[in-house]
Amino acid sequence: MEQSATLAQSQPTPSDPLHFGDQDAEPPSLAELTAPGENPRSRAFRKRYYPGVTASQWSDWRWKATHRLKNLADLERVLDLSADEREAMVRGGTMLPIGITPYYTSLIDPANAMDPIRRTVLPTTGEFVRMPGEADDPLGEDAHSPVPGIVHRYPDRVLFLVLDYCTTYCRYCTRSRVVGHGEISASEARLTRALDYIRSNPSIRDVLLSGGDPLSLKDDKLDWLLTRLRQIPHVQFVRIGTKMPAVCPQRITPQLVKMLKKHHPLWMSVHFQHPAECTPEAYRACARLANAGIPLGSQTVLLRGVNDSVPVMKRLVHQMLMMRVRPYYLYQCDPISGSSHMRTSVEEGLAIIEGLRGHTTGYAVPTYVIDAPGGGGKIPLQPGYMIGRDGDDWVLRNFEQRRFRYTDPVEESHVRPRGRAALRTLRE
Repeated sequence: MEQSATLAQSQPTPSDPLHFGDQDAEPPSLAELTAPGENPRSRAFRKRYYPGVTASQWSDWRWKATHRLKNLADLERVLDLSADEREAMVRGGTMLPIGITPYYTSLIDPANAMDPIRRTVLPTTGEFVRMPGEADDPLGEDAHSPVPGIVHRYPDRVLFLVLDYCTTYCRYCTRSRVVGHGEISASEARLTRALDYIRSNPSIRDVLLSGGDPLSLKDDKLDWLLTRLRQIPHVQFVRIGTKMPAVCPQRITPQLVKMLKKHHPLWMSVHFQHPAECTPEAYRACARLANAGIPLGSQTVLLRGVNDSVPVMKRLVHQMLMMRVRPYYLYQCDPISGSSHMRTSVEEGLAIIEGLRGHTTGYAVPTYVIDAPGGGGKIPLQPGYMIGRDGDDWVLRNFEQRRFRYTDPVEESHVRPRGRAALRTLRE
């Protein structure tokens, strides 16, 4: 069934389930998250814009991937595009392609160009503005790639770029230079060469599968890859980086989970950006993975106009914990070319962490990091809780701005040289 034949044109009204009200409204309760079936907004979207599509088709992740919204005509049928969005799509060029699953499109406010979910997946003309410090490959991944598909930046682990395809493309993607352009295929020959590199380097104990989205692979192809990784004796730890639970939770099928369970210990880094992504469908996807013994951690990117406030971030991390997803990293947005309109200041990121620490459970507070340009790796950042030394005491402050002393006598003879240098720096 062709997408153009299944889409119907209709606009939401304030009284129907597709009306978007207050973005600051309370997120769903646990009872609402665990409700069976489609969430009301997704169901209303399907019936309005895809009246010929059955609930069974809608729940098929392969149908979702095939019927992604990829161009101006697709999006104009369901969204009231702004002049800026329309211009960006017309100009297009070689920038990151557009690709949004129908399910994820149902989470977008059709009338609000500043809708947080919308800002993450629809292009604007800001992508054509390149600011100082930005680069197509800001993390220097290409310079740390000994063979195609492998990025070896840390001593004991590698990033394995399996393919360049995602069911939904994020406008702030670190790999927008290659993702979606068909340059990274999941051919057996290419994957085997990358596996040979891992096999020949015994220092590699940790492999992160990414891309693109590894869960875009069919079950048998992913099973083939995981089986061969598990046959390498020194590979202890395998992770999969994916945004599927947020953009296409229907991908997390019982069959997929049954296959993944064969390859433990297996961890998964998921990618949630905003509380609106935390739907009953996303809850069920995460529950299936967690029930299969797969620990889940979210890698969230701090984005202007999306999650750059303490209230929004607090709702997001609380929702993720209810979905058994541990907020793991909060990334400062990488300085990819054309990303300045989406980046916040570092000070804003620190303020968000300070607004969480002590004001909610520690499990809900991610580590705020900058992935250092040029391949320096992740550098954690924390608000200034350590004020300095006063004699044998450290002077500290807590989340209430109260000062405390912690006695930690200086014994120069027992402090390692590096420690003495650090103490001298503090005294100076």
